[in-house]
Amino acid sequence: MTILTLILYIAVAAAILTGIIGLLKKGHKHWLMTFLQNFTGILFIISGLVKAVDPMGTAFKMEQYFTEFEYTFADTAMSFMAPLFPFLSSISLVFSVTMIVLEIVLGLMLVLGHRPKLTSWAFLLLVIFFTILTGFTFLTGYVPSGVNFFQFSEWGPYTETNMRVTDCGCFGDFIKLVPKISFFKDLVLLMPALYFVFRHKDMHQLLSPKARSITIWVATALLIFFCLRNFYWGLPVVDFRPFAVGTDLYQKKTAEEEAAASVTITGWKLQNKKTGEVKVLANDEYMKNLASYPKEEWGVVEQIKTKPAIEATKVSEFSIISPDGFDVAEDILTDSGHVFLIVAYKLDGIAEIQEIMVPDTTWQTDTVTVSPDSVMVVKSIKQIGTRKESKEVFAWDKGYVEDYTGKVNILMDNVMKQGAKVYAAAGGAGGEKLESFKAAIGSKYDWYEADDILLKTIIRSNPGVVHIQGGKVIEMWHIRSLPQSVTLN
Repeated sequence: MTILTLILYIAVAAAILTGIIGLLKKGHKHWLMTFLQNFTGILFIISGLVKAVDPMGTAFKMEQYFTEFEYTFADTAMSFMAPLFPFLSSISLVFSVTMIVLEIVLGLMLVLGHRPKLTSWAFLLLVIFFTILTGFTFLTGYVPSGVNFFQFSEWGPYTETNMRVTDCGCFGDFIKLVPKISFFKDLVLLMPALYFVFRHKDMHQLLSPKARSITIWVATALLIFFCLRNFYWGLPVVDFRPFAVGTDLYQKKTAEEEAAASVTITGWKLQNKKTGEVKVLANDEYMKNLASYPKEEWGVVEQIKTKPAIEATKVSEFSIISPDGFDVAEDILTDSGHVFLIVAYKLDGIAEIQEIMVPDTTWQTDTVTVSPDSVMVVKSIKQIGTRKESKEVFAWDKGYVEDYTGKVNILMDNVMKQGAKVYAAAGGAGGEKLESFKAAIGSKYDWYEADDILLKTIIRSNPGVVHIQGGKVIEMWHIRSLPQSVTLN
């Protein structure tokens, strides 16, 4: 489904609902207001629900925004705001659930016409917030690497790779919007938002005040429960991600890589380093006149390429690296047997630098004359002492370790006895950190490294387990629903 198709469906639903309200409410006059209430209300309900099935995905997206906002504000006169964003990152899941529930509830309040003045202002503020997010996503395309967002004089031509956050996540993984479309969508929504604020007295109201209030509170409670069910107690009830159960990862990865390889360069966007002039040239024209655009004077802003026949997803980036630097992704996806992949996008623990005393021996070298023509070098201990040495020590979260010792390891022992291969992939961990964690949980299986964003995309659980056979995702389990044993065919 595309955004245009979705908007069309919403518009039809809003028009039908507007007609029904007009029939039920005799003397109804404010048709535009009623239609806008229904349209924006249904839009918010749908966009909220597709995020409610995966609150953790929204939380990850907000973490990206908060990280970029911290860096952006730290170098400006508003640096006092920078410390706020690490705190918001630490409560990103709470922030995510609150935002999702508020979005859906506001949509319902608009359709019902509950507390018009409050609803109007809340809707305006939320749309402004969304506009800031989508605007930042799109506009950073004009901000070259190393340039702060607020250094407007340093902005250059739009380049997609400049964007600090690749997409806004407005509709979760249900529909991926082009940043420009997403930004303009929110700019358009500002118009009905302002209209509501100034004309909220014209809003239609359904049901009695008490019935509306009960409906809103019950909906809020149910939505909070639904969000918690989709990340705290289990995996999303609907999986829009590219690693969903039933997906043939090997086939999908191969198809995406072949599509990417068939992409051709059709043109070049160049910028004059002195004047700032931007030129867009066809590939053939640029190649013929290459000498006319020396690197000293012209910089390449962007290569203009054909679109791949198949859009790339995170499956294309599926890469699991062994301690000696080899990618075992191919081994996992081409294995015709049963493979179990333990996913840990973050090993939950604290690293501390401790000063420890280690033996320190001082040696001395002497020469001994053996004969008039030969000398023997003798090495001996001069002094034995100690010296301080810094060492990174890890303190692992007790509950997180018990997830492995009491759940993951039990299932892995069961499947390994049946001949399955087990791989464990950790994000942002390697060397001593991985060895320390392996010792803490008594791991009998090998650990590998992977990109944490990739692991977050694979499964919304830390840790989580994915069952793969012949490159196809057979099953995946949240840590809270992990069985102690499975029977393999």
